[in-house]
Amino acid sequence: MVTGVIKNKVDKIWTDIWAGGITNPLTVIEQLTYLMFIRSLDEKELEAEEFDNMTGKKGARIFPESAIGQSMRWSRFKDRDPREIFEILSQRIFPAIKNMKGGKLPDFKENGEMIPAAVKDESAEGTAFARYMEDAMFLIPTPQVLQKIITGLEDLYEHDIADLDMQGDLYEHMLGKLSTAGQNGQFRTPKHIREMMVELLQPTPDDMICDPACGTAGFLVSAAEYIRRTYEDTMTTEQWEHFSKGCFTGYDTDRTMLRISAMNLMLHSISDPEIDYKDSVSKQNQIKEKFTICLANPPFKGTVDAESINDDLKAVTDTKKTELLFLALFLRMLKKGGRCACIVPDGVLFGSSKAHKAIRKELVENHQLQAVISMPSGVFKPYAGVSTAVLVFTKTGAGGTDQVWFYDMKADGFSLDDKRSEVAENDIPDIIKRFHHLSGEKKRERTEQSFFVPKQEIVDNEYDLSINKYKKTEYVAVEYPPTSEILDELDQLNDQITKELKELRELLKEG
Repeated sequence: MVTGVIKNKVDKIWTDIWAGGITNPLTVIEQLTYLMFIRSLDEKELEAEEFDNMTGKKGARIFPESAIGQSMRWSRFKDRDPREIFEILSQRIFPAIKNMKGGKLPDFKENGEMIPAAVKDESAEGTAFARYMEDAMFLIPTPQVLQKIITGLEDLYEHDIADLDMQGDLYEHMLGKLSTAGQNGQFRTPKHIREMMVELLQPTPDDMICDPACGTAGFLVSAAEYIRRTYEDTMTTEQWEHFSKGCFTGYDTDRTMLRISAMNLMLHSISDPEIDYKDSVSKQNQIKEKFTICLANPPFKGTVDAESINDDLKAVTDTKKTELLFLALFLRMLKKGGRCACIVPDGVLFGSSKAHKAIRKELVENHQLQAVISMPSGVFKPYAGVSTAVLVFTKTGAGGTDQVWFYDMKADGFSLDDKRSEVAENDIPDIIKRFHHLSGEKKRERTEQSFFVPKQEIVDNEYDLSINKYKKTEYVAVEYPPTSEILDELDQLNDQITKELKELRELLKEG
């Protein structure tokens, strides 16, 4: 758990970077990500050296054995003069990471010329994070700012970070600062909402999980945490191998996001996820029936070039609106029996265009739409006030929607204003409990917070999925006294006012 002390230390590092002139939160996260990755390489090297000492055998190394190669290790340069550290990072380590092959860094000659790493298998690119370092830029402006950041990070690692879970929580706290970054907030879904969606689907170690608009990989991290928390003591060697390499897939069109998401997953013990640059709804993406789970908060209000949209998606919903195209994409990428929990803007639920109706009809008629969870508009504040809902459905290709469960979430454990302070009211535990015991929902009335709606009623309403279409408001009759009594009360009040005004005038005369 990230305590107030740790938050203060992170905020101090953040302030030092801002004071150095880097004010874009995304850039701050990116620069911190690079440094955390560089430190993690040295941690891996130290572990390898310790293992070699135990076994008496020498394994593969990340850093070259030359003097220059060893000088690039975090443990070797962190206590040097700030100007030396700055030069080592900007002139050696950064160029070396950008040219990392097969998990190995290249070496340098004394004149600064780079010597490529000797790698037998050129296809072995190392970690997913290293694959996206090619266009990374070192933007820390001065040796003094760099030293403050390194000192701050080292203090956190030495005194506050006890394990990988804590390291992941720390990074999650840093990513949380993106939510106050205006338009950058689109990259991140609040953690408690992601965790709710994961709890609804309950992934297993055998699942293939994808977020085709992954941003910082929050959904994949939440799914990984759930699997570890639930199955850690029973997972087989093969399942752990699948967990670290094949279980999690994410796509994005922003290489900065890909670097950050790969680092986020790496800090959560997922060493080599499939994190790729891909425009998910374009013809570039031909993936079909590969995944068993999709978790996503796809872009809202976006449109794409009509020529680039994959024809398979247009066949389901002929539109340029990304929020509709992604629903068609989930259905295509899922295997039969695969499940999805995704966030959509309210317009998807009741939009009257042909494309809106087509995707809703596809979900209801050809697959199994299980739940529509309406969320309050404050969930994404302070950077967006849009009303949203969570859709939960299973790909069947043969229908299966008999009735749809609706839930009207009124509170998510945080105030619905820009401050988003913690509050006692929270419907999320109730949502999860009721979703996994739907048999007990059948007798619920439309006046209650959750209820079922038969498929035929949804069809009759042109596949409208907005909860207000079906929710009934219970009006309580208010009894008022007879008019004569109300008039008598008004007369008494007038008499009292007249009396008190007279007393006030008398006092003024005496004064």
